[in-house]
Amino acid sequence: MSTPDWSEDPDLAAAVAEVEDFAAAAGWDAAPQLFALVRTDELASAEPSLAAGLGGSALTPIAQDALPDRDLERALGQIAWPPAVTGCVLVQEIVVLPPGAQDALSDEPATAATQAARHPQRTEARLVAGVLRDGSRACLLRIREDGQENGHGEQGQGPLPVLRGAHLAPNLLDSLALTLE
Repeated sequence: MSTPDWSEDPDLAAAVAEVEDFAAAAGWDAAPQLFALVRTDELASAEPSLAAGLGGSALTPIAQDALPDRDLERALGQIAWPPAVTGCVLVQEIVVLPPGAQDALSDEPATAATQAARHPQRTEARLVAGVLRDGSRACLLRIREDGQENGHGEQGQGPLPVLRGAHLAPNLLDSLALTLE
């Protein structure tokens, strides 16, 4: 795995990319997954039997129990990490709509989600967002490629680049940062 070339903290960027690689290996149509980030050197010191398998990354993601598809904000609001956790990463699948399409969606969240999922111009993507206690933030958005069944009996919309940057999900990053306070 190579470290992405983006402006976020390089250790956090590498951890976000590692989590995306892990999620990609499991395939699409997965529930949201949360990962604790711990300093690799501290983990190796506390658990010497794991040291050989930890690799050279500064941060090690540790998968947590699956989160609910619905009411993710409420689930995140109930999480508080212990001091040994340096940060966290959330991976979830989302629907991206073209500009202006959201104006036609219902104000009721469940109805809006159903409308977005059925929108003919929707694009499905995997969003990976991470934060550290020091305030560092990073996101990665991978668009579902052509040939990858999208869960609706159709094919994706073709290969698109991976997008990177904390500007992709500022509200989600704020929610994740609150779990570290």
